[in-house]
Amino acid sequence: MGEESGDRGAHRSVLSLDEAVDLTRTGDIWIFRGHSVPDRAIQLTTNSPVNHVGMSVVIEDLPPLMWHAELGRSLPDLWSGTHHRGVQLHDLRDAVRVWGVRYGQRAWLRQLEPPADQEMENGVLRTIARLDGTPFPSTAQLAWRWLRGRTPNLRRRRVRDAGDVRLETAYCAEVVAITYQAMGLLPAERWPSWYDPGRFWSGDALELAGGARLGDEIAVQVPAR
Repeated sequence: MGEESGDRGAHRSVLSLDEAVDLTRTGDIWIFRGHSVPDRAIQLTTNSPVNHVGMSVVIEDLPPLMWHAELGRSLPDLWSGTHHRGVQLHDLRDAVRVWGVRYGQRAWLRQLEPPADQEMENGVLRTIARLDGTPFPSTAQLAWRWLRGRTPNLRRRRVRDAGDVRLETAYCAEVVAITYQAMGLLPAERWPSWYDPGRFWSGDALELAGGARLGDEIAVQVPAR
């Protein structure tokens, strides 16, 4: 993971959770690494040190939110007002605590530079309205979708749909990728299943459009309580 960050004046390799929440803006990436058997399976499959990815949503006077997909339903989805599995919009601080304390995962923040503009935020809101509540895929679906995203012949069949993706199921990296496509940061012609959590780790050197970039990882200390 990166040791330094030059983004928006952070210049630090470690932040408290409160500091990270205060710093984050729409489009910033949160990545997580755990040590459970499913976590390790995802890490080995994607050849990366991370197994979950989410995205900050910080708009007007709303509290900072986390946009992601997960199997759990311990937190209320703030878009629908219900508890459900799959694609969800959570209070960001609470979501990081769940992943850090309940799931025992380490957390890092990667900041988007330059910050998202109004048009990008509109794209985020449209994506949330479209995808919120989409179920999380089964293990078999997840494996098949990951393979499909890396098989040229299979991927080519679906390219025409990538501009307005409506999935029956969605996992975390697809949600972030689709949202970044709506923000104009990733190419719309690439099928979202090409992305996995490791694509958003700095070691993968993900290229963004329009001169945008993601800063190095800043470790986030999650309090036990």
